[in-house]
Amino acid sequence: IDNDNQIPVSGLMAFNLAPDQSALGVALSGNLLTNSPLSYTNYTGGYRNIFPGERVVQSYDYQKDTTLVTATHNFTSQKYYSLFVVGNNGAYKNVIVQDEIDSLPSTQAYVRYINAIPDSTNVPTVTIKANGTDVVNAPAAFSTVSAFTPVNAGNVDIAIANGSNISANRTIAVENGKIYTVLLVGLPAATDTAKAVQIKYILNGTITPEDDKQ
Repeated sequence: IDNDNQIPVSGLMAFNLAPDQSALGVALSGNLLTNSPLSYTNYTGGYRNIFPGERVVQSYDYQKDTTLVTATHNFTSQKYYSLFVVGNNGAYKNVIVQDEIDSLPSTQAYVRYINAIPDSTNVPTVTIKANGTDVVNAPAAFSTVSAFTPVNAGNVDIAIANGSNISANRTIAVENGKIYTVLLVGLPAATDTAKAVQIKYILNGTITPEDDKQ
């Protein structure tokens, strides 16, 4: 992970995973994280430098200029974090997790997931298969964020299902030394295909052999 800046900062990556929010703003202690809002399923595109310490994290409807949800988090210097804004129809969460990516070896790929599908009827099961073997097979309640799981380079099969109104699967190709977050998103009853249950993923970063030596 490239981080040569010696100024005390933390890294924050933010995601808009709330299906009914087409323009999401994020502010930390009153300071905007991005100059423009995040559309649904979009993210900051990388880790943004933020000041460490206890910060008030506010997610808001950019168009209406109304607050959706506020949380407080203590950010540690030189550590990486993700903020997932999840929820729908007036009920939202700021899910903030520390991304343990600065100590991973470059010999494998790493995959994690967040279940951002707002549905409380039947908890779905998430499965991740690498080379035909389950590396993840576990129930995942709404807003669950898994740890990064090491997998070998190649195709990885991802699925989420609850036996009723949630079912999606996708195969992605992963590379050693790369870190991925799988986004399980959408609304079970959506008629709009853009908001239907689906599986997306992003690249958090790349580990170099030089990082292994640090």
